[in-house]
Amino acid sequence: MTETRHMSPRNLIAACSAISVFGLAFGMTYPLLSLILESRGVSEKMIGINSAMMPIGILLFSSVIPAASARFGSRNLAICAAMATCILVVAYKVFDTLEAWFVLRLLQGMSISTLFVLSETWIVRFAGNAHRGKVVALYGSILSASFGAGPAMISWIGIDGWAPFLLGSLILLAGVFPLLLIRDDCARTGEDRAASGIFSFAPRAPMLLACVLAFAILDAATLSLLPVYGVRNGMGISTAALLLTALILGNSILQFPIGWLADRFPHRTVLICCAFLTAMMLGILPWVMATPWKWPVVLIAGTTGYGIYTVSLTSLGSRFDGQELINGTSAFAAMWGTGALIGSISGGWSMTVFGPHGLPLHIMAVYLVLATGLMFRSVRLSKVS
Repeated sequence: MTETRHMSPRNLIAACSAISVFGLAFGMTYPLLSLILESRGVSEKMIGINSAMMPIGILLFSSVIPAASARFGSRNLAICAAMATCILVVAYKVFDTLEAWFVLRLLQGMSISTLFVLSETWIVRFAGNAHRGKVVALYGSILSASFGAGPAMISWIGIDGWAPFLLGSLILLAGVFPLLLIRDDCARTGEDRAASGIFSFAPRAPMLLACVLAFAILDAATLSLLPVYGVRNGMGISTAALLLTALILGNSILQFPIGWLADRFPHRTVLICCAFLTAMMLGILPWVMATPWKWPVVLIAGTTGYGIYTVSLTSLGSRFDGQELINGTSAFAAMWGTGALIGSISGGWSMTVFGPHGLPLHIMAVYLVLATGLMFRSVRLSKVS
């Protein structure tokens, strides 16, 4: 059980500012690399495997973050990770080969996991208890808006030359300055648990981790392959990139109502509704890709699909505190790495085996399984109580 906590506006503003900058650069480079590989004739399967190196890096490094933050301080660790990410974005152009990108994406996964684990810890801790759902939703909206701006920037500056890589690195560098404003007062108390790994934390919140897994499959598969899916359905590169922007835009403009619901209704009920609605939209998408209806369908799928993570993070912050909260966000990152690895590979595989529409249909199946599991868990807990 967490203690009563009050909002810390200074830390919230600084954390949101920093993560929005990182999200912009991350949202630009992820589809950028996929579109460059697509233009070079690389198969969807190989694009998916290459994209999977980033979640592997997240998975490998997430268990180190709690101990590292306790030793060096979360703010100092985040600044180092941000500088490393700046260098890695430029390195993609310096070492412009598919083989080198496997290594660079692995390293970027390690650095980016640090930024997101610590920023989410700051957000859920400093949001306070009364309005955590709405604050987390606002954070998610800001992050998603910056993610969505990334693909939009690709449609503006293109994928050729040094421009996208230098711009991404400069944007990341700007994100270091808000980190300096963070007041690193997440000191450990005598009641805090020691740093732990995902296997130690998993029994404490199994369904939250299952939600993160499903969300990560959606996140990674769409970030790396949704623009490719659009191209395979006859869109130009600029329009295909905007398809990803529309998905992320659903998170940007409609997360606040989901956070409001999470503050007023049981979290599991909100999660079940989000999972079912996401599955429904993804099942409809192949039938409307040739019509303007694809845009609202993708928008709703983005709202509810990303809403799964908003509610899960809100629930985590309401249940855990201190070092245990960092353990939880690190477990979330490890589960995201696992799901993103699955999503990157299975997304490419599904398009290769079942054609382009295999991408939304296989994610639909994941969310249906999640919704069923949440319902089963809810019924089981109701009988026990």
